[in-house]
Amino acid sequence: MSEVQISFPQYQALLKDLGAASRPDEAFLYQCFIDALDSSSTLREQSPIIAHMPINPVQLTLYLLFEHQFYLDSHPDAKLEEIEKDENYEQVLISVALDKYFTNEHLSYRSGSFVTRFAPEISTMNLYLNFILGMLSRYKQGDPKETLVVDILQKGFSMAKCIVDLLTNGFETEAFSTWRTLHENECILQVIVKYGQGVIDEYLKHLKYALAFRGALGSKEETDKTFEEIKAGMRAIDLKSKDMKRYIEYGWLLGIPHVMQMEGFKFNFRDGVERCAGLRDYAKVYEMSSEIAHSSPLLIYSRKNYFYLITMLNLYESFFRLEKIFSTIYLSTVPEADQKQYVGMRKLYSSELMACYELEKKRFAALTSSNKENIPTPASDESSDD
Repeated sequence: MSEVQISFPQYQALLKDLGAASRPDEAFLYQCFIDALDSSSTLREQSPIIAHMPINPVQLTLYLLFEHQFYLDSHPDAKLEEIEKDENYEQVLISVALDKYFTNEHLSYRSGSFVTRFAPEISTMNLYLNFILGMLSRYKQGDPKETLVVDILQKGFSMAKCIVDLLTNGFETEAFSTWRTLHENECILQVIVKYGQGVIDEYLKHLKYALAFRGALGSKEETDKTFEEIKAGMRAIDLKSKDMKRYIEYGWLLGIPHVMQMEGFKFNFRDGVERCAGLRDYAKVYEMSSEIAHSSPLLIYSRKNYFYLITMLNLYESFFRLEKIFSTIYLSTVPEADQKQYVGMRKLYSSELMACYELEKKRFAALTSSNKENIPTPASDESSDD
């Protein structure tokens, strides 16, 4: 018998907690769960590989629940009472659920990960990200005219969480290429926060231009009218037809006063958005991340330890900047009790985050020093044109 012991009322409570309460097949699911526990005990006696792997009742229940629901959804004519009496169906359901449980939860492929999710540099970041994303979920989202900054923040912190997940699973280059998108996100946010409503208005206008360019507006008349507006805007600053895509993507920067007179300014990311955000020092690292994203030889023949460390450093630096913006907004919009809760959490974990960041910096410095390589970092960047 399995070491897990759950009564039917306890299992009903578990289903309720998982959002599957009062199902007509809950007794059947419970029986499948009990039989799966018995089968798992037999499997563990027969296999030294899984002999000491514990059973997580929540995860096993989720595999059973979703496999069963998938069958019901994909066989709409099947009758539940007949399925529940089919011993072969139960055996297949249990077998598939156990296969997926042991393989995905205990034997999941790890591409030589350099870090576990329990390490402070990961667990502290995850805790902070989960807290912030939970707080952001309370805000209205999805209406750019009112929620643009919150929407960008939510996307930025979500990408940060994605990067953490990729790193803990051993996908360092994929995490680094995702940081590239996170950096684009944070640069846009920095410009919007720095220059305010004028830039926001231009950004929203160019969102509409992008929809027109992709044929996603409501009617041909609206699309034609929008293209006339785009062409008029381009003529006003002497841009040619070949520059339309760049104007649509970066023309919102015209909301910045005297941006055309800014030294080195161009309608692109590096000399436009990144420069206006004050983050031009990341150009070399961004360029390397772009090579990874475009499947260059750098992706195929990469050194995992190097890309793990450079991703961690840049993730932390991006997070610090995003969190500063989030905290300003959050502390100005929530009740005093919520303010105190966040300030308390920030006081407790900010120092640990900084300690983790400093440790990763030392590890990166030791790696680059021992290999004596000219590896781009934010501090070593030199300005250059695209």
